[in-house]
Amino acid sequence: MTEGTHPLVDLTDEGLEALLKRAMRNTLVLGAVLALIVLVASGWRNGAMLAVGAAISAASVLEWQRLIRLINAKLDQHKTPRGAAMVVAFFVLRLTVFAAVIYGSLKCFQGSVVSLLCGLGLAVAATAWEAFQLLRD
Repeated sequence: MTEGTHPLVDLTDEGLEALLKRAMRNTLVLGAVLALIVLVASGWRNGAMLAVGAAISAASVLEWQRLIRLINAKLDQHKTPRGAAMVVAFFVLRLTVFAAVIYGSLKCFQGSVVSLLCGLGLAVAATAWEAFQLLRD
């Protein structure tokens, strides 16, 4: 290891926001590609389940981006953004709506739970990939 500073120490708010934008883009692209592969290989039900999971993952990254922006404003002792209460309210509302979407997709599509879980895990995989890329540079 070199004597320089660790890449995570030098990560700015803008860098973190860019990392999350790339993770969201990667989640959407990977979700679409994998959903098409699963659609052809295993049928429309499983492809739809994976697509629902990927959409929820991408929306989760967007919501975390909003929360991080709010937390960073508080940590930097800036004035709290006007919509801070709305961000928190939408975070809780998003959890409720996505729980309903997951339940509805399981009941309507009757596809594989594994496909849904793979789609839901795409955000974690894409964010981890971007973090590893940052560490590698």
